[in-house]
Amino acid sequence: MVAVTGDDNAADQAPTDSTGAAGTVPAGDETAPEPVTTESNETSTESDEVGAVGAAPTDAGGEDGAGTAGSPDLEQESEIAADYIEGLLDVADLDGDIDMDVEGDRPVVSVVGATLSELVGPRGEVLEALQELTRLAVHRQTGARSRIMLDVGGYRARRRQELAELGRRTAEQVSRTGEPQRLEAMTPFERKVVHDAVAAAGLRSESEGEEPSRRVVVLPAEDVGAAIMEPAGGQG
Repeated sequence: MVAVTGDDNAADQAPTDSTGAAGTVPAGDETAPEPVTTESNETSTESDEVGAVGAAPTDAGGEDGAGTAGSPDLEQESEIAADYIEGLLDVADLDGDIDMDVEGDRPVVSVVGATLSELVGPRGEVLEALQELTRLAVHRQTGARSRIMLDVGGYRARRRQELAELGRRTAEQVSRTGEPQRLEAMTPFERKVVHDAVAAAGLRSESEGEEPSRRVVVLPAEDVGAAIMEPAGGQG
């Protein structure tokens, strides 16, 4: 049986359909009444399109209409998500504890345990799919879009540290050489972390390309606006 615990301490995008969860999703959750947008829209989710010089990119006032009239409270979203993940773990016969937290204005549900690597997958692909399914589960019950973030085994925390260091190193290299640097393709979550690290170093970064090959470009101060950016359409 999975224990669900609450954590009052505050803490900090790829969309797939329900088949992206490596066969671990209960059949009853495979169809949702309407699609819900996810991390892959950095304009409305992570706002990673442009990092202002010397200032971290903002969160664009809340993803997916968060904070609008009729939105559920964060505690309600966390409880729905925790129940959904608990059921998924039971179906998959996996052990894990579920912690609920809040980072800024978004709820965070974390699953901790010793045998959860299969819920993360290569480069976090399974985790991204599970996060999308969890958001769909919340949306189905509340009728409102959710910004909830799912973490498994501390993967996102570790990845955040790695990417922050990558952003700092790349900013130092660009400052030294004066040449723009294009990084590997990343998810919106990963790009947001890099943008923040580059901005903290006093440089500017932008995103270019289309999903799933969208990547961060780190620019020298004099090259502001030099990156080729995709129109900020994408998901709502």
